[in-house]
Amino acid sequence: MRKLLPLIVKFVKFGVVGFSGMIVDYGVLFLMKEVVGLPALWANAISFTVAATSNYFLNRIWTFRSNEKQVGVEYGKFLAVSLIGLGISTLSLFLLGRLLPEWNADWRFYILKFFAIVITTIWNFFGNLLFTFRKR
Repeated sequence: MRKLLPLIVKFVKFGVVGFSGMIVDYGVLFLMKEVVGLPALWANAISFTVAATSNYFLNRIWTFRSNEKQVGVEYGKFLAVSLIGLGISTLSLFLLGRLLPEWNADWRFYILKFFAIVITTIWNFFGNLLFTFRKR
């Protein structure tokens, strides 16, 4: 248990950072789409990038306490893990949508999205722990 506690603390911090990233994502998305007037997909691409960048720096400083000097390389690794996570999220939504029956159509997508977030968070955490922020 003693060895597991630091991993649990990191995972909780990662979750807090992820939640803040979700707020940044939705805020920038709203700003770009509703205020600036960009098309939804462009606004989404911008909001994803801004949120991922915010998450990178918060995770670098707070969650993983990285001292890596090649910040650009580390950031690229973080973005790669995040983009794979985006693919996992999309695939999870698709597969869960095919496997689970049509029930309560109004809330179905959001329930499926919750499970996709859980799956993707686990990928993103371990991808970043073992690849992006791995201690050499």
